[in-house]
Amino acid sequence: MTRIFLTLAGTSNLLLVITFALGWRIEDAAAVTDAGRSQVDLHFLTALAAAVIVMMVHAVALTYFMGTGRWIEETGEAYRLGDSARAENIRLKYRVIPGLVGCMFMVIITGAFGAIADPASAVQIPGGATIHFTLASATLAMNLFVSYYEWLQIGRNGQVVDAVIAEVRRIRKSKGLDD
Repeated sequence: MTRIFLTLAGTSNLLLVITFALGWRIEDAAAVTDAGRSQVDLHFLTALAAAVIVMMVHAVALTYFMGTGRWIEETGEAYRLGDSARAENIRLKYRVIPGLVGCMFMVIITGAFGAIADPASAVQIPGGATIHFTLASATLAMNLFVSYYEWLQIGRNGQVVDAVIAEVRRIRKSKGLDD
């Protein structure tokens, strides 16, 4: 799962970087020119894609921990392995939840302020573009950090799963169930 997650997280973070760069390139969002509007449109569409992918990647991470947690719980009960592997899985899962929820929240808030920063928007606030830029910078940095942290915890959880598999194999072999 670490390789899969690394690919997914790398893609989502690359999309965020591209979105950030496209937003940075917008010279004058208020310009009523076709070129100015097309820059804003491209930034908007890329941001939409990035937001969906970022949400998906964090949802995949959470789903992975939930799925492996359930498997560890059921396997532990079937083979009477004790609660240590399940407890470790829960500990790892609850370590990543605040970060992934925070990233999702930041993506939503950044998008909302991006809409406010758009001169074509009916809602305007003073400094909306500056707030959007600041939030976009924080969102990018936070997502990079949290993605790395999730990747580390997924790797640690993989070790827990491997240990459970090894113990199950040992038990099955000792009972003559596997040849």
